[in-house]
Amino acid sequence: MSISPTRWQRHQRLVRSLQWLGRPLFWLLLAIVQGFLISKKIFWQWKAIILLAVTICLFYFGVIYHLPKVTNLVDHSPRLTTKILDRHGRLLYKFYRREDRTLIHLNKLPQYVLDATLAAEDKEFWHHPGISPTGVLRAIFFDLRHPHQPPIGGSTITQQLVKNVFLGSEKTIRRKLREIVLALLVERKFSKRQILEMYLNTIPYGGTTYGIEEASQRYFGHPARQLSLAEAAFLAGLPKAPSRYSPFGAHPELAKQRQRFVLAEMLRAGFISPQEYQQALAEPLHFQSQAIKILAPHFVFYVKDILSQRYGERMVEEGGLEVTTSLDLDLQQKGEKILREELDRVAAFHVGNGAALVLQPKTGEILAMIGSKDYFDFAHDGNVNVTLQERQPGSAIKPVNYAVALGMGFTPATIISDTPTSFQIPGQPTYQPHNYDHRFHGPVSLRTALGSSLNVPAVKVLASYGVPRMITMGQRLGITSWTNPQRYGLSLTLGGGEVRMIDLATVYATLANLGQRVDPNPLLTVRDAQGHLLYQQPPLKPKQVLDPGVAFLLNDILSDDQARSLAFGRHSLLEIPNARVAVKTGTTNNLRDNWAVGYTPYFVVATWVGNNDNSPMSHVASGITGATPIWRRLTLTLLRQYPQTGWPVPNDVVRRQICLTSGTLPCPECPQVGWEYFLRRYQPSHNCNKTTNKQPTTNNGN
Repeated sequence: MSISPTRWQRHQRLVRSLQWLGRPLFWLLLAIVQGFLISKKIFWQWKAIILLAVTICLFYFGVIYHLPKVTNLVDHSPRLTTKILDRHGRLLYKFYRREDRTLIHLNKLPQYVLDATLAAEDKEFWHHPGISPTGVLRAIFFDLRHPHQPPIGGSTITQQLVKNVFLGSEKTIRRKLREIVLALLVERKFSKRQILEMYLNTIPYGGTTYGIEEASQRYFGHPARQLSLAEAAFLAGLPKAPSRYSPFGAHPELAKQRQRFVLAEMLRAGFISPQEYQQALAEPLHFQSQAIKILAPHFVFYVKDILSQRYGERMVEEGGLEVTTSLDLDLQQKGEKILREELDRVAAFHVGNGAALVLQPKTGEILAMIGSKDYFDFAHDGNVNVTLQERQPGSAIKPVNYAVALGMGFTPATIISDTPTSFQIPGQPTYQPHNYDHRFHGPVSLRTALGSSLNVPAVKVLASYGVPRMITMGQRLGITSWTNPQRYGLSLTLGGGEVRMIDLATVYATLANLGQRVDPNPLLTVRDAQGHLLYQQPPLKPKQVLDPGVAFLLNDILSDDQARSLAFGRHSLLEIPNARVAVKTGTTNNLRDNWAVGYTPYFVVATWVGNNDNSPMSHVASGITGATPIWRRLTLTLLRQYPQTGWPVPNDVVRRQICLTSGTLPCPECPQVGWEYFLRRYQPSHNCNKTTNKQPTTNNGN
């Protein structure tokens, strides 16, 4: 069929408009269009051709169009610096990746350095064409079987190379297809050894470190050719998540776990012998001191870990973010000074380390985070952030127990017998709790039992309602480490379940908020390199997790100097003159952990002293020596900025005159009358009598 002039003109205009699409696609589309102009009927084969053409078009422009040249693998675009600022805009640290790197050839590296990298990232590297179908299937099946765990990657070393050099970290199908095409092209252009060499010279190993040579110099202070098997396995584990597995990051203990994983994979792949595996596991890693200028290092790396999980490693180290945090640098540096001074005073008592955390209860903002005495003391694990580690809290956990009890009918006036008691638990030895002073005090009020931190009454209270309820209450108040209820028994109320300091501070912040929980938050704003707001502290939505009346009763007891006098005497370091400050101490029976946590409505101060190796301290009693002096000095500092203390009485709390020896309304025979707060629904309704008026024992104990 011939084409009329008019139709031919339209045809030519269409041709010119399609020329920009690219020569290969143009000829394909031209053939299809001409076929339609010539033919009167559309057959099924033309539909298939149309579908194929559209598919090719989408794939070409969506995936292949503007792909970078694989010959430019070693070229990188400029990278921008991420700034971490305190709440007043003062610089704490900069994260960036250097443009320069030290290149090294494969023939200069020990074979186990290559094997460690392949074991950690791509065991099939020498055999696949750039992509690994089995790796992809393995990742898919893992993600389907473990939907609540972080997904594992199926990328080969070649894919990781092109992703890090050419592509972003976005998780889209388009990016993955571009990655696959580039990986196939790279495998056609370069040999396997060239690809592995480029990978080892360009992959990020955390912070400002690019390439295996620079990583070896940064972490161990010697060239990569001198790396031991243990060191090589450690470095091979870093690229997976450099911030998470860094020995200088928020979770340095994960670095050793990752190293063990890499060594196990090397053993499984036959790269090393069982003897070499055991020798590498036993070899200690000696990290080189990092000569970096950084303020509040534990806090900075805690923030970086959060940012990396939210935006990805590449964005944090190259994206030029400006991060304004909640930290108050003046308070942070004051706290660091106080911690060092007080630890020096008790160094003779085998107290080697300490930590402190300051929160604002109403906002969850972290004002100060001091993770150890000296972050740069790597020989003694100074880089470990104790505020994020699980430690036994001792008696500092008792308010969680009494929070349950006060909501179930106990009152501050309830009389509890502090006498020798044995608990028989099926399948376990008989449990006989003892007080810290190794004495028994007879009948005491709940106020005195909590204020003076008596162990026997606390265990009796817990036994009256059961451990599961205390675990549930702890989780509601902010504890994240109590995940296996079968692990815990009645000793939970004495500190038998490990908690993180940041969680324990959240518990006390919830009490300070009269039962409203606001989780810790170190970020105020995050902006990108163009100044666009990526994150802003969201409007507060506190969650009411505890009866305000119960929280008020606990606050009143913990701020009552008279209630704690049985154990600590009057006017101890726990009392702050002219201020109503609640405080609780905690010391483990083995003297490995010593705590003091105190608060007002406007701040929480949590302090800890001990040793990272869990060796016991000596002569550190009940928090009065050790954590308490640190807490007191920090609290006095904060009171100058936040002087208001005390809590308003909730509507469901009433104050009644009672007989102190019986916890009931007074009667003529009552030897001692006083005032007490009650939840309205649990206030006493009857008077005492002669049989209930027994004076409690007042033996003093420390």
